[in-house]
Amino acid sequence: MSGVNVWRETEELLKLASEAAREYLESLPSRPVAGRVNAPELRERLGGPFPEEGNDPVDTLRSFVSSVERGLVATSGPRFFGFVNGGNLPVTMAADWLTSAWDQNAGMYIESPAASIVEGIAAKWLLEILGLPPTASVGFVTGCQMANFTALAAARNEVLARAGWDVEQDGLPDAPRVHIVVGAEAHATILTSLRMLGFGTRGVKVAEADGQGRMKPDALGKILSSVEGPTIVCAQAGNVNTGSFDPFEEIAEIAKQRRAWLHVDGAFGLWARASSRLRHLLRGVEQADSWATDAHKWLNCPYDSGIAIVRDPTPHLRATSVRASYLAAAPETEIDPMNWVPESSRRARGFTVYVALRSLGRKGITDLVDRCCDHARSMAARLSAEPAVEILNDVVLNQVLVRFRSKDEKSSDALTEAVIRRVQSEGTCWAGGTTWHGRAAMRISIVNWSTTRDDIEKAAAAILRCLDEERK
Repeated sequence: MSGVNVWRETEELLKLASEAAREYLESLPSRPVAGRVNAPELRERLGGPFPEEGNDPVDTLRSFVSSVERGLVATSGPRFFGFVNGGNLPVTMAADWLTSAWDQNAGMYIESPAASIVEGIAAKWLLEILGLPPTASVGFVTGCQMANFTALAAARNEVLARAGWDVEQDGLPDAPRVHIVVGAEAHATILTSLRMLGFGTRGVKVAEADGQGRMKPDALGKILSSVEGPTIVCAQAGNVNTGSFDPFEEIAEIAKQRRAWLHVDGAFGLWARASSRLRHLLRGVEQADSWATDAHKWLNCPYDSGIAIVRDPTPHLRATSVRASYLAAAPETEIDPMNWVPESSRRARGFTVYVALRSLGRKGITDLVDRCCDHARSMAARLSAEPAVEILNDVVLNQVLVRFRSKDEKSSDALTEAVIRRVQSEGTCWAGGTTWHGRAAMRISIVNWSTTRDDIEKAAAAILRCLDEERK
């Protein structure tokens, strides 16, 4: 095939993709949020025997779009509240398309000076908007799972180095024991990270939390007073159920007294630092040693936008740097981006983060965070006006925990679970379920840039309508 023909085919493919994307995006305000096809039907549409001969690329893409469309969940739409999933700002989606077209390997400076410099600038701006130390190191990873993993790898390096152990060279089998302390409401990705780092979870010490899921400082102090040696404390900015924040000032002081490394899982809650109204909730968080967050959440970048931040770049670099004779080093003024993350080859994630920060600016990010929190309070007020609805959390951020009352606890659990199922199938909005202090609850997370007051009203009306139908 000639170069001209290849370009014509490429042009046709891009046009088809653009049209399919436009149709999907235009449908988001009105389309049912849940997928509209079951697994067997979707497998039937897409499966079959592996083809012996390849198909025409244009026909393949057209068939693919047609087959998957009904299986898409409108997670990027304005009424998906099931998890803390941001949507895509139009500018970040456009930048993500270009990221794929440019096909830059962001691992080394020499392979993409643009990707390297953009990530450096985006890192500087992130530290500024989040109010974290300007000299901290930043790694762009897949999501907050890997951000926690990366930061805790740096923590492992440092606390063992203080005990005279080089974990990168000598491994963990004969290393001094590292004590890990988490709050009772720590996110599951913290525990997964600890498993992947070789710590395991059986010996993790759990500090008691209060009624909103906040770690109790006295419980932490009691645990730390009972251990000696390398220690890591994992705190939380934004409980995944209630949105609450651990008391960082007190926790940081206790951790400092015991020379413990303090890590903060701030997947979505760390972005509240951008808001003058909400910043007090994170007072003292800047005293931690590392932080994890996700730009796909409140910055509304595409997926693969996790961010690992470490106060002291030295243990970060020791934990994740890559060395090989064939790898051309960056100029003296630069550090290859792959040295801050667990990957070598990867897409240029910093492009979308950069355009989000540049297009929104401080005021835009502040407005986005504040607006979502206002919507959460409106949702709670609208639902709680119904006597059969109970709001289980203090709505301090973007999370709303909802329970539907019946004649007793057991039947209230059953009613709540039934309403959640009906809401998910009804399609106006999508809210997930959880268990909070042994009680079934609906969890509503509002973090999408495109959610409006009208969306909140439509969603609340649909939830109450589903409640009425279940009580008939």
